[in-house]
Amino acid sequence: MDRTSQGTENNSPIPPTGENDPLIASGAREVLTAVGEVVYEWSIPTDMIRWGANVLDVIKVAAIESIATGRGFAALLDSSNLTSRHDAVLNSTGADRGAGVPYQVQYSLNPGGGAEKRLWIEDIGRWYAGDGGRPLRAHGVLRVINERYEREQRLAFLSRYDELTGYFNRSHLLATLGDAITHAKRFRSSIAFIIVAVDNFRAINEAYGFDIADQIFAAVARRIKSQLREGDAIGRYTGNKLGLVLMDCDEANMHVAAERFHAVVRDDVITTEAGSVAVTASIGGVALPRHGRTTNEAMARAQEALHSARLRGHGHFMAYTHSPVRQERRRGNAALSSELVGALNERRLCLAFQPVASIATRKTRFEEGLLRLQRPDGVLVPAGEFIALSERLGLIRLIDHRVLDLGLEAIRSSDRTISLNLSAETVGDSEWLAHLSDAVARHPELGRRLIFEITESAVIRNVDEASRFVALLHDLGCRVAIDDFGAGFSSFRNLRGLDVDLVKIDGAFVESLPDSRDDQVFVKALIELARNFGIETVAEWVADERTVAMLAGWGVDMIQGSLVGPAEFEGRPPTSPAPHREPAAAGV
Repeated sequence: MDRTSQGTENNSPIPPTGENDPLIASGAREVLTAVGEVVYEWSIPTDMIRWGANVLDVIKVAAIESIATGRGFAALLDSSNLTSRHDAVLNSTGADRGAGVPYQVQYSLNPGGGAEKRLWIEDIGRWYAGDGGRPLRAHGVLRVINERYEREQRLAFLSRYDELTGYFNRSHLLATLGDAITHAKRFRSSIAFIIVAVDNFRAINEAYGFDIADQIFAAVARRIKSQLREGDAIGRYTGNKLGLVLMDCDEANMHVAAERFHAVVRDDVITTEAGSVAVTASIGGVALPRHGRTTNEAMARAQEALHSARLRGHGHFMAYTHSPVRQERRRGNAALSSELVGALNERRLCLAFQPVASIATRKTRFEEGLLRLQRPDGVLVPAGEFIALSERLGLIRLIDHRVLDLGLEAIRSSDRTISLNLSAETVGDSEWLAHLSDAVARHPELGRRLIFEITESAVIRNVDEASRFVALLHDLGCRVAIDDFGAGFSSFRNLRGLDVDLVKIDGAFVESLPDSRDDQVFVKALIELARNFGIETVAEWVADERTVAMLAGWGVDMIQGSLVGPAEFEGRPPTSPAPHREPAAAGV
């Protein structure tokens, strides 16, 4: 049928649809109603609309006569709509070349006259032209999309706001911070960026559960928000931290604002479903653009100030101040982190072996593998200079995997028994355990020649997990030692919960033993404790015979330190490091 005949056929008024209307095939009404759809034909010259028979079920109007015309249907449109079907068809710039011109528009209806009855509509169809090329009729499907619209609105909300607090999410907060810094630089004003952290939030989670912890965090956020001025911004910076952008705020005003925030958080308990909870907050802030001209600088320096506040205890505020020493240290850390990543990629980590000898015979019982980083120029860096940084960078597990590989390689190439240090992050690491298990399965003799040293501080973090880890190592034939024994000041409880084979007494208590009455009392008690549990003991940092005589009298089994022998490499090391006392650190 050509366009002319179409136009002739549709010039007559289109009556409202009845129950047997051919627009809907038999049996299709229930299906269309179930999915919220109704079909229609709209004659533009007469403005008459013929609807599918299920229209009243979908649109919920009282009588079909009220929507029998385009004008009547338009009367139900919400006033906030920016567009309508009328606009989509009659203001279309398309041209009908026989197949019609598609349109798709979204709008809202108020068939019941109230916002609670509002329907969100997706209107999809095609209009066909008459003789002059102007729209003559339209065929379409009207679909109720309330659920989809609400879902889309929710996603749009979450793209900018935090679900728990209703305030900015991190990305929108940082975008706002960036705009504020730009504004401050342009107009020579000052702003502040503040991070507020709920103190002991992990303990709150463990004590009350995540739901109650969320209630507490949301309550803190509301209290902080109540102290902000118009134009200031608040958002969720991380899980237990809020970020604040304070406009027209210099350093002095930042201190005043921080005290208000402290007071509003701590002065009244927070009521939750689990009861009343008292909380405090630590706060760090930075004045901008004085101490930071980019978003990244603002975040780093506010975070640094927060760290300083936490070092002072709970409920403190610190403002960022410039420190040349700190800046130099940060540059050194950046260089070292780059060097550490390069050493991992280029396999420039190696082990030096220090003997652990029987105190009675001075014969070597085993050797401790001490980690070194070899720089490209051959200089060797002791582990104590990079382990802490590697933990902060999240590289410690990779290092522990490399230490295991180096240790296994050393055992396979000799008849030695060695001990290797493990970080707290690797205790319970299933991938590390699988790697060790696979090696022992292929060479069963490796297990009995391996000792793994776990620091007491690592044990304290999770005694139950450490106990399971020790049991798995025993299943592989390996022995386990607690390193730096006594440093954690929880030795009695830990020894009772762990089935370890050795304890290595922290060298800090041994190095001045002959001249320190306090160290003598403490070390003697530790040795007696270990003997009562049937555990062998190793004293670290032993440097002279006076110390050996004391330790032997108290029943120490083995000694380690400069008196027995330094850490040495297999073969000739490229360049020896400066003398360095071995610190308590993983892989050291």
